[in-house]
Amino acid sequence: MNHIEKRHHDPEKARHRRRQVLDAAAACFGRSGFHGASMAEISKAAGMSAGHIYNYFDSKDAIIAAFVEENVERIAADLRELEQQEDPLQALLDRIPQGVRDDLNPQTWFMPMEITAEASRNPKIAAVVRDADRRTRDQFRAILKRGRALHGISVDDAVLNGRMDAIITMFQGLPVRALHNPDLDPEQLIASFHLALKPLLFS
Repeated sequence: MNHIEKRHHDPEKARHRRRQVLDAAAACFGRSGFHGASMAEISKAAGMSAGHIYNYFDSKDAIIAAFVEENVERIAADLRELEQQEDPLQALLDRIPQGVRDDLNPQTWFMPMEITAEASRNPKIAAVVRDADRRTRDQFRAILKRGRALHGISVDDAVLNGRMDAIITMFQGLPVRALHNPDLDPEQLIASFHLALKPLLFS
């Protein structure tokens, strides 16, 4: 029985190996960035041969794509929880403090920043990122539409898209601000987000 067949019959072991590679890759990317980290460096950090890694990821791009998918799954889980709220718009406002603090945390924003930089020069990763963004926007848009309908507010397609993209842009911009100004006051930023988001959600 070859190794690939063993993987097929032992999915738990395969998941463990994939996690081992991703954890090693995250450490290497943290030190050297996507371009600086080689598959040889990743294989050494993972404690397995490069050939072994290729059983799980056929390229460095595939490893990056796996990180994109993990981020999509994390956001999708948050949005599914939001979907269950009686008033999703108010729930969004209530979650601003946690959302702002999470996006200001370097441990949270490092990988998305690296992925964005890679997507700007790598068409394959750009396609992966755009597909992930489309899926996330579709899920968020449905939540926003239901919430606005509950409050009797316009659910016109153009209005919805404008509100949604403005909100996403605000949160996606937080890592850049944290990088440029690490001394910013999170409490004042949270208060400002409340002021800005309330009319975007409720008007």
